[in-house]
Amino acid sequence: MTSTTSRARRAGIAAFVGTTIEWYDFYVYATAAALVFGPLFFPSGDPLAETAAAFATFAVAFLVRPLGGIIFGHIGDKLGRRVSLVITLLLMGVSTVLVGCLPTYEAIGIVAPILLILLRALQGLAVGGEWGGAVLMSVEHAPAGKKTFYGGFTQLGNPAGALLASGIFAIMSRFGDDFIMNGGWRIPFLLSIVLVAVGFWVRYRVEESPVFEQKVEGRKQTMPLAFALRVNWKPILLGIGLLPISTGGYYLATTFATSYATGEPISMSPQLILDAMTIASFIEFVVTLPVAWLGDKWGRKNIMYIGLVTSVLTFVPFMLVLPGKVEPVIFLLASLVRIAMSATYAPIAAILAQMFRPQARYTSIALSYGVGAAIWAGFSPWFATMLIAWTGSVWSVIFMFIGMALLAGLCTWLAPQHSDEAPVTDSFTPRTDTTAARTL
Repeated sequence: MTSTTSRARRAGIAAFVGTTIEWYDFYVYATAAALVFGPLFFPSGDPLAETAAAFATFAVAFLVRPLGGIIFGHIGDKLGRRVSLVITLLLMGVSTVLVGCLPTYEAIGIVAPILLILLRALQGLAVGGEWGGAVLMSVEHAPAGKKTFYGGFTQLGNPAGALLASGIFAIMSRFGDDFIMNGGWRIPFLLSIVLVAVGFWVRYRVEESPVFEQKVEGRKQTMPLAFALRVNWKPILLGIGLLPISTGGYYLATTFATSYATGEPISMSPQLILDAMTIASFIEFVVTLPVAWLGDKWGRKNIMYIGLVTSVLTFVPFMLVLPGKVEPVIFLLASLVRIAMSATYAPIAAILAQMFRPQARYTSIALSYGVGAAIWAGFSPWFATMLIAWTGSVWSVIFMFIGMALLAGLCTWLAPQHSDEAPVTDSFTPRTDTTAARTL
C-alpha cells in the first residue's frame, strides 16, 4: 500500500508540475492575445477587429488539438504515457519561447502573423497530447476510491499556470502599457525555457502507468485510433458534451472577460482586471484539490452538477458588474466564478478517464478532450466578442453560457463510469465494480 501510495503521489506531483508549465504557456498566449497581439500582429485601426483577429489565432491551437490527441494518443497507447508526455512538454516549451522571439507586423509584415499562427498550432498539438496523458498518469496510479483526488493534481496545473501567467502580466502592467507593448510582452514567453527544464527533470523520473504496463502484457492494439472510434465512439461524444463550461466557460470568465473589461466602452485599467484574475487564480489553486477530494466523498458527478449550477449563478453577476468598475465587487465575483468552475474542472479528469477502457484510453480521452476544447474553448472568446458586436449586449454571452451549462449537465448524467479491473473485450459492455459505483 505504501509503495502504491508513493507511486501515486509522485505521479500526481509530476502531472501537476507538467500541466502547470503547459497551461502557463497556454495562458501567457491567451493573456497576450487579449491585451497586445491585436495591434502588434494584426493592426487595422479598429480595436474590435484587432481583438477578434487575435482571438482567431488563439482558436487555432484548439483546432489542431484533436490532431495532437491522435498523434500523442497513439504514442501513449503504443509506447507508454511517459514517452508521450516528455515529447509534449518539450514541444510546448520550444514553441512558446519562439513566440517570444517573433518580430511584429511592423518589422516583417504579413510574415509575422503567419509565424505566430504556426507556433500557436504547435502549442495546440502539444496540449492536445499533454492533458490526456497527464490525467492517465495520475488517475491510473491512484488507489481505488481516490482517483478523483489524484486526478485533481492534473487539474491543479490549470489554475497554477493561470496564476503564473496573469501574475507576471500583472507585475509588468505596473511599468505601464508602453513597457508591455514595446517588448515587455516577450518576457513571459522567454521565461518558459526555465520552467520546461524543471518540468522535464520531474516528469522523466516518474514510473510508467501500471495500467499501461498491464495492458502491454496482454493483447495490444495495432491502431489505437481505430479501436477508439469503433468501441468508444459513444463515450467520446459524451465527453465532448461534458466540456462546455470546464473549458469554454473558463475562457469566457478569464480571456473574454479581460478583453471585454479593457475594451470599449468599459475601458477598465488592465492592471485592475489582471490583479483580479491573479487573485482568482490563486483562490482556484487553493480550492481545486479539496474539491477533488470531495469528488471521492460525495461522488464526482454530484460535484460536477454543483459546479455547473454555481458557475451560472456567479458568471451572470460578474459580467453585469464589470461596466460599473466597482473594484471590491469585481475582485469578489472574479474569485467566486473560479471557485464555482473548479467544481466543473477538478472532477473532470477522473470522470473522463473512467469513461474509457484501458486499451486505447489515451487516444480516446485525448480525442474527446481535444475535440471538446476545440469546439467550446477555441471559439468561445471569439464568438462572445462577435455576439457583443452583433447584439450590443452582454446578455447574449450570458445566454450562451447558460446553454453550455445545460448541455454539460445532460452529458454528465449520461456519462458511463467503468472500472480498470473490467475485462477487456471489443463489445461496449465493460463491468462497473462497486468502487467505481460509489464515485459516480
